[in-house]
Order: sequence, then C-alpha cells, then structure tokens
Amino acid sequence: MSKDKIYVAKLGKTVGLQGDLKIHTDTDFPDQFKKNATFTTNRNLQLKVISYNESRGIIRFESYEDIDLAKKLTNQQLFTTEDLTKQNCNLNDDEFFWFDIIGCEVIENGIVLGKVEDIHRYPITDYLEIITNKELVDNKDLPKNFLIPYLTETHIIEVNIENKKIYTKSCFEILENS
Repeated sequence: MSKDKIYVAKLGKTVGLQGDLKIHTDTDFPDQFKKNATFTTNRNLQLKVISYNESRGIIRFESYEDIDLAKKLTNQQLFTTEDLTKQNCNLNDDEFFWFDIIGCEVIENGIVLGKVEDIHRYPITDYLEIITNKELVDNKDLPKNFLIPYLTETHIIEVNIENKKIYTKSCFEILENS
C-alpha cells in the first residue's frame, strides 16, 4: 500500500439477500461512508457506496447488490486517500488528521525532542510515539523513542501542521524518565 492509502474499515459477513455487508470501521469519521463515496480494497477493487447504516454497522456497494456477489467482499479491507479524507471529513478547531501529525517535529523550550513516528490509541487518550532527536540520544544517553500523551491541558501547547511542528511542555521529563 502506498503512504497515501488510509485504512478505514474491514468488511464482514453478508446480512440479508440484497448485498448488505457488516462493516467494522476503524475511523473517527464514520460519516465518510456516505452514498457515492468510493473506497479501494486491499485487492485493488474500487467500491462505491449505495447505502450505509451507521447504527446497524451495515454497508452496500454498487454492483454488489446480491448476496453471492457481496460474499466476495467479505474480509476485505477498505482504504481511502488523504485527499478524500480531507474532502469528506470535517475537523473541529484543534482537531487534526493523524497523517498530518505524523512527521511533525516535537519542540520544547527551543529543544527539538524528536519527530512523531506513529500514534497509538489507548482507552484514556491517544499517545504520540516520538523518535528521539539523535543528538539527545548520543549526547545525553536518552532513549531512542518515547510516548507523549496527547493531552492539550498538560503536554501539548500548540500544533502547527503547516510548519510540521508540535510545541510541548513537561515532555522532556517524560523522555528523561522513559
């Protein structure tokens, strides 16, 4: 998969006779499964949504409106692109797409702590996985990576997506104690 492909769901078993499938979403934006939205599967099929019922977790695709055709889609993964995500998903103030946060430099008091490598979702909050700045690893014998809780009240001061920078507080302590 290319970097631009974003995993959003997995298709489950068929439901009924009309080609409905159970959908197991893995996204903060279930509204992107609206009618006429398109997705690519892990087998490179292009699928166009006919209907989506969020409360029942059921989806139907164009050209798969029959149980036998729909069964061929069972267990396939659905992907979208960064561009389609930005078109179909509305962010509130101070909300960001994960793909925009990954790669940002983490800066505290003028010191570059490292870069965001990944984001991990835990029940209480999301955590940024940081690859520590090589100079800090070499000169201060600090760990090669560490986690920062994505908490704006205690650790994240500002996120600047345009400049790929996240300004933090109290995260150098987390790094030292990791």
